[in-house]
Amino acid sequence: MYKQFIRKLLASLATLTIVTSPIYAAKLDLEQEIVIKAKRQAGDLKNKIASYLDDVVITQGTLSIRADLVQVYSKEDHETETYIAKGKPAVFEQQLEDGSKIHLEANEIKYEPLISTITISGKAKLRQAGSEVSGDKIIYNTLTEQLEAEGGDDTVTTILKPKAKSDKQ
Repeated sequence: MYKQFIRKLLASLATLTIVTSPIYAAKLDLEQEIVIKAKRQAGDLKNKIASYLDDVVITQGTLSIRADLVQVYSKEDHETETYIAKGKPAVFEQQLEDGSKIHLEANEIKYEPLISTITISGKAKLRQAGSEVSGDKIIYNTLTEQLEAEGGDDTVTTILKPKAKSDKQ
């Protein structure tokens, strides 16, 4: 029974239209300037943590993050940064090369641009092209277009948008 469930889950994940678009925009966005707007800002210079509070909006190219609180953790090399966004919900959006948008929302979003990974947790939802995956935690790689979803105490739900029939049929 469990093996059959896993097979069905893997089959449904394999057919997801959510991750079919190339994400070259993600590469181009990383070359753009980062603009951070918030009502308040605080910094821990010793530990290299910047905190942005209240109505935070971060943009970089087509990428945007909206949250109540965003903390940016920097390493010594200043190339490695991790963004932790919290909100009810926090939202991450990015336009893909085909013009569609990927939309992620959760109580917490952890964005690691250097390794092209976004981890969303707490009422996590990923939407693209009318399809949706929701669960307790979703890990998404913007370059490989792979996702992994966990239900926690609940189940992972996948809603697939049917393909539109052509007018000739």
